[in-house]
Amino acid sequence: MKDLLRKLNACTEAYKWAGDKSVEEIVSTCHRGDWLLWLASKIDVDIQPLTLAKGHCANTVRHLMKDERSINAVDVAIKFGEGKASRKELSDAAAAAAYGAAAAAAAYAAAADAAKRENQMRTADICREYIGELIIEKVNERI
Repeated sequence: MKDLLRKLNACTEAYKWAGDKSVEEIVSTCHRGDWLLWLASKIDVDIQPLTLAKGHCANTVRHLMKDERSINAVDVAIKFGEGKASRKELSDAAAAAAYGAAAAAAAYAAAADAAKRENQMRTADICREYIGELIIEKVNERI
């Protein structure tokens, strides 16, 4: 299994975790669904069961989804995996969700950037309070 994971370019963390485990041990003990999905896609597991698994994985964060297009994409993925939706329906739902996700990602990035800047200022104030003078002293000693 190690040789296969190396050939597939598994991430270092996954490769180390897998160690000398057999594929059965990996599947039965893996603590990361994304690793299993990655492995399945790399070894060409059929798209229908793979999409069913992905749909159910995505469904675990359904409560965080605000855009109906994303929720619909999850539902269509599960239906596709169950043989109840066509590949075209899956593709259309994924495209609609991607459009919604792009807008959501832009809004998230703007909010995250503002939060990051606010946090950077807060931590700078803390540093100034606790070590500001020490920094100044140490720099002045070197000049």
